[in-house]
Amino acid sequence: MADSIAVTLGAGSGIDTKALVSSLVDAQFGPKTTALKTRTDTLTAQISALSQLRSGLTGFQSALTSLVSGGTLSTQPVSSDTSILNVGLLPGASISGLSASVEVKQLATAQVVTSTPVADKTAAFGKGTLTITLGTVAYTGNTPTGFTPKAGATPVQVTIGDGQNSLAGIASAINAANAGVTATVITDVNGSRLSIKGQTGAEQGFTIDVAEDGTAPGLAALAYSPTTRAMALTRKSDDAIVALDGVDVRRPANSISDLLTGVKLDLVKASPGDMISINTSPPTAALSQAVSDIVETYNQLIGVAKTNTDQTNGVLRGDAGVRAFMEQLRQLTGQDLNPDGAEGTVKTLAQLGVKTNRDGTLTLDPTVLQNALASSGPAVEKMLTVGLGSALRQMSLNLTGAGGALTASQAAYSRAQKDAADAQLKIDTDSQALRDRLTRQYASMDARVSAYKATMSFLEQQVASWTKSG
Repeated sequence: MADSIAVTLGAGSGIDTKALVSSLVDAQFGPKTTALKTRTDTLTAQISALSQLRSGLTGFQSALTSLVSGGTLSTQPVSSDTSILNVGLLPGASISGLSASVEVKQLATAQVVTSTPVADKTAAFGKGTLTITLGTVAYTGNTPTGFTPKAGATPVQVTIGDGQNSLAGIASAINAANAGVTATVITDVNGSRLSIKGQTGAEQGFTIDVAEDGTAPGLAALAYSPTTRAMALTRKSDDAIVALDGVDVRRPANSISDLLTGVKLDLVKASPGDMISINTSPPTAALSQAVSDIVETYNQLIGVAKTNTDQTNGVLRGDAGVRAFMEQLRQLTGQDLNPDGAEGTVKTLAQLGVKTNRDGTLTLDPTVLQNALASSGPAVEKMLTVGLGSALRQMSLNLTGAGGALTASQAAYSRAQKDAADAQLKIDTDSQALRDRLTRQYASMDARVSAYKATMSFLEQQVASWTKSG
């Protein structure tokens, strides 16, 4: 209703009362609105600046964690012949001074048996039950002569019924049974064959016993055991054999992680008589680059903090959270990052040539760093992969965790931002109420003025009429 009244305000009095109402409302609430907008803009900038610092610290920690988990900063094992044996560092492992000799005498193999070819892999083959049992097969040459079930393994029965009684269906049924073997249909110019493969290792051999459905025979062609060999043996199951420093050991797989501490061996091929040397390669270049990157990242973080705390233009000047951030960051260079290190080994970033400038930024002395890497490489590696990561995690927890300094600052700004929004909402409500009240008052006044003008006009007409008549 106020809008319809405001449209005609001033019609009686001739005064632009709509503009007058707006001016009066603006005069009362305009300064408060302007002040609140300024406050809201400042709070938004403060929250954004804090988020940037939090993100920078998190990114610093994440980048280092990624380097460590990827093994870039860790001493790596090295194989003298990767065509026979590959080596790698196990996750979280640390090695130094490794020297070993490995001979790959035999690769681990998986048992494979294959059926006689048929013309159509989708044609009905037979129905019944296949019983697959895992264990160790004894051979004379390529002929199975005995079988010992694997301890703890339970035979798995695979029922072949309607819709599964083809080579393709049988393969799917075997794979769905999770019996420790996989089945594949192989098709070539001779027809289609069912190939069944176990896992590597001497104990991962298998037998297949068949109970045929008398009304749909044919499954007997898939039997394989020391007594019934309807399928042909393509490959026997056996362990890998390697000699570590002249001592033979057997393992069921070609990836071995429990022979050399912290090292994974991947056997590529058997090569009896060839001794493969395994040594270590220190990550000198990666460590040097990491220290350089740490200095650069530190300077970026301290630069953002200094800009935001500038006493003239900084949006976070006087902020306790940022002061705590800068203080903990400055302590990083002198912090003991190798507390378990022997006396005389490097323990701090400062001992790696990281120097603090007068303006709070860092510089790196490459000569000091290279000397430290040459004399205390393992200690430097431990500092960066363990000590620094731990220090950054603790710093992040202190600053951004529950009750942390940056968290507290951001929470305070967020509360203030909500209070400002509530205050603006009240101003909007109060200003609209004042606008409505003034509009009604001036509408009433304008109506009275209009009535007075009408009466005056009538009287003027009457006087003019009387004068003319006289």
